[in-house]
Amino acid sequence: MPTLPLEGGCHCGGIRYRVKAAPLMIYNCHCKNCQRICGGAFTTNVTISPDALEIVSGDPGELSWKSDSGTGRFAWFCESCHSRIVHGWQEGGPPILNVRAGTLDDTTWVSPVVDIWKKSAQPWVPFTDTRPSFEQQPDDVSGFFPYFESFRAQGNFPD
Repeated sequence: MPTLPLEGGCHCGGIRYRVKAAPLMIYNCHCKNCQRICGGAFTTNVTISPDALEIVSGDPGELSWKSDSGTGRFAWFCESCHSRIVHGWQEGGPPILNVRAGTLDDTTWVSPVVDIWKKSAQPWVPFTDTRPSFEQQPDDVSGFFPYFESFRAQGNFPD
């Protein structure tokens, strides 16, 4: 079972961070944007409250783009090794951040509770009946609330 704070960083070690509160959920994103940025079939993201994140060392760069859903997004990344650390919504979006799970020091406990953007998933990626999936993504953050509960039910972070 993981203990708080969770720690992680970029590939070169130039950026280090802490997550000081239990994550809200973990999900896989199969959108074309995530595929292009990571060079893989999907990304696994750890959803947190913005005030749970502390950058311990380094100064991340920031980039902005329009997501597959058309919303404005931003990401923080290491300007030396270009590892993306976190992304979120620009003004008007939900007050959450998504940490790239692979940047955590310990990922042994990571277990996604939902998949989004199934319609753009690679055809060889298997989906199961045991984990819910969306063709795109919920229209607003409240569509994810049941998955916040599913994540809590895993029991990785007791109250």
